[in-house]
Amino acid sequence: MPTTGLMRVFMAPGVAVLVFFFILPLGAVLRESLTSDAYATVLKDPIFWNSLKGSLALGTFAPLISVIVGFMVSLHLARLGDARRTALLFVISLPLTFSGLIVAYGFILVFGRAGFVTLTLAEFGADPALISRFIYSPLGLGVAYAYYLIPRVVMIVLPLIQNFDHVQIIAARVSGASTLRAHVDIMLPQILPGLIAAFCLTSAVAIGAYGTALALVGTQISILPIMLFSKISETGSDFPAAAALSVLLMGICCTVIGIAEVLGLRKSGNANVARA
Repeated sequence: MPTTGLMRVFMAPGVAVLVFFFILPLGAVLRESLTSDAYATVLKDPIFWNSLKGSLALGTFAPLISVIVGFMVSLHLARLGDARRTALLFVISLPLTFSGLIVAYGFILVFGRAGFVTLTLAEFGADPALISRFIYSPLGLGVAYAYYLIPRVVMIVLPLIQNFDHVQIIAARVSGASTLRAHVDIMLPQILPGLIAAFCLTSAVAIGAYGTALALVGTQISILPIMLFSKISETGSDFPAAAALSVLLMGICCTVIGIAEVLGLRKSGNANVARA
């Protein structure tokens, strides 16, 4: 079989999955969203704008915490031996195997009114109601999101730190720079495109996720996925508006990923020019 024909055979399963599980469903959603005045209805709804603000706030806070913690974790892992690093990576990546609902119920069992941590702190005089209220707040939701966003950051940033030439840090230390100053002035600019990519990727995940938010806060917090869920749940049947909202939500997530690509390429280009 010619090389071209063989490549087409190998590509056929991937193309079939792309067509039947992405292009066709997306086309159906787009067609549904163009019926009546779905986009105008959604954009005129004040709940949409409140939900957009909530999603953008959540999609900024949780990824920012995740990038900071993930960067520090990656720095520590890069200093370990292969065996210990592999073992810790296995533990760190476990949250990626859990669904959003499992993560939410796990936090409830730990930090809820009858949670282990809540009851333990109550033994020392803490107010269980005050502690449990935290996990059901927007801040607690951001922390729950960070639980499964941090592993994604580590998977992106760790290879960058491992491939970084640490001789530059040693040279800076010998020249009199502190450890913090050496990392900020030398390492950080070189891995910044990866950090930006990690932030945007986790931001898109946070903006589009709904399982954890639905289980923890229900409709108490206005975010776009919960608004979308309400339109197609048992209490809602506005399918054109739900389709329009789906397209808008997908557009926002794609825009965030696009920003990561543009900024990443620009930073990489500047870094290559600087090295040249």
